[in-house]
Amino acid sequence: MKIGELAQLSGLNASRIRFYEAQGLIRQVERQANGYRRYPAQVLQTLKIIQCAQQAGFNLEELKLLLPNSTTGEIRHAELLTALLRKVEQIEAMQLHLAQSKAQLLGLIENIEARPEGMACGENAERVLALL
Repeated sequence: MKIGELAQLSGLNASRIRFYEAQGLIRQVERQANGYRRYPAQVLQTLKIIQCAQQAGFNLEELKLLLPNSTTGEIRHAELLTALLRKVEQIEAMQLHLAQSKAQLLGLIENIEARPEGMACGENAERVLALL
């Protein structure tokens, strides 16, 4: 299929598909006599994997481990599993950090809202900052 059709089916811009090809995420495609790229149907599946992986937070280098080997087409199961487990660990660390940040912000909000009656905002800000 031509790049326009692939772009339409995948929901990606043609320039994004060419970028993925240049980055080695899509195997080299056949060029027709007129210079047009001709993509095999399985590239659509590869693009869907790329989109899902990016939504899960994988960068381009990490993505390369998730995709089949560019020369053999084989999936590197051990590398894939390692990459997925590492990403889960990163997400869990991020969740912990976000939970701590949320708790700090909620404590700050609580302190701001506990402003003594009649205290001006500026004084309250100094009071809250002194508690930090």
